[in-house]
Amino acid sequence: MTATIAHAANTQPNFVVFLVDDLGFMDIGANNPNCFYETPNIDALSDSGMRFTNGYAANPVCSPTRYSLMTGKYPTRVQATNFFSGKRSGKFNPAPLNSKMPLDEVTIAQALKEKGYATFFAGKWHLGETEEYFPQNRGFDVNIGGHSGGGPYTGKKYFAPFKNPQIKQESPEGDHLPDRLARETAHFIDEHQEQPFLAYLSFYSVHTPLIGRPDLVEKYKLKAASVSGQEFASEEQVFGDQPRQVRILQKHAVYAAMVEAMDLAVGKVLKQLEDTGLADNTVVVFTSDNGGLSTSEGSPTSNLPLRGGKGWIYEGGIREPWIVRYPGVTTPGAVSDVPICSIDLFPTIAAAADVTIDHQVDGIDLRPALEGQTLDREALYWHYPHYSNQGGIPGGAIRMGDFKLIERYEDGRIHLYNLQDDIGERIDLAEKMPEQANRMRTQLHQWYQSVDAKFLSEKDGLTPWKP
Repeated sequence: MTATIAHAANTQPNFVVFLVDDLGFMDIGANNPNCFYETPNIDALSDSGMRFTNGYAANPVCSPTRYSLMTGKYPTRVQATNFFSGKRSGKFNPAPLNSKMPLDEVTIAQALKEKGYATFFAGKWHLGETEEYFPQNRGFDVNIGGHSGGGPYTGKKYFAPFKNPQIKQESPEGDHLPDRLARETAHFIDEHQEQPFLAYLSFYSVHTPLIGRPDLVEKYKLKAASVSGQEFASEEQVFGDQPRQVRILQKHAVYAAMVEAMDLAVGKVLKQLEDTGLADNTVVVFTSDNGGLSTSEGSPTSNLPLRGGKGWIYEGGIREPWIVRYPGVTTPGAVSDVPICSIDLFPTIAAAADVTIDHQVDGIDLRPALEGQTLDREALYWHYPHYSNQGGIPGGAIRMGDFKLIERYEDGRIHLYNLQDDIGERIDLAEKMPEQANRMRTQLHQWYQSVDAKFLSEKDGLTPWKP
């Protein structure tokens, strides 16, 4: 059935969301022609839909972005501003952290259920510590693997036995977690061909621990042998007086194996849509929750030319792969440079499903951008009042047009970058363009007030800057 016929028959669209953990903007071939990792299924999805070159996560670490995807809101509104429950201090103590998605939040799944949708979740949740906060109690009919954990830390981790408390039927010995989650998603799609559905596949991949399929690891070890060049460079950090090492060359065989296995899992789900004849009436979204891990925990990937990575409010920490295939709306192979964000998923899906949103959200319906137009939005905002495990600075940011302003929370210093000319955020224009910097800083401060932002607090008698 074509999208036009489906619409004429008043068939509600289905939704498949792929959320990858810690996948960097430059980690897919569609964004990076020189990518070391092989992602043919994701690249094919890009060719069949719209790829966004300025797509963002609402936060440089996982739980806050996951909150924004589920609710359409900035996580700052509920002080869910760090991974749950990251409370590391540095020179100062971090801002207060709410380590759960409040129970009164309306999730994307709850909104769709009111329209008769079947709802499915598989993979990483990380939005609350106890079962009342888990997917099955937040609007999802099915939950395979989503609980409090931020990674596959039980059992043999990425290989069965998983011993995941929300995977009730254990896999055979040696089964691979991304494939298991993809099979479950494909099975759900097969079982719900006659009912509109939301299938939300939230991979644990490619988060640490860095463990890959042995055959794929060997493949990339051979490939890495022919890759030469400097692997690491120096980057600033908030811990100690020494620079931090940041990876600047992609050649990590285990990480590459993890990326390819995830891509194969994406392909399995997309094939199920084709085999069941549902692809022409299914909106597919592919994105990540934060930037690639480049400065910590093995530093497995490079985000160059983007600066920083996971845990940083530089572009490497917040700019993500974003692909949307919306049959009848997106043009195959289209590319958009319109800035979008994870806060936009909820209102976009709600609009496509004809769900009325009668509560406050921060995101907007992306359909105009998906049709090749611009969006009526002046700015996007970030607020990270924490010391990341990756060495990133506590800070805030605002993007308006091509300009991005960063504000450091320890001392209030600001930096202004023109991302069109300086995607690597190396040329600070704050002193050369004081009016632009002041205007953006004023607007950022107004946003802080509107979302009740909290900031660093005193430590050892030292008082941090506050706006």
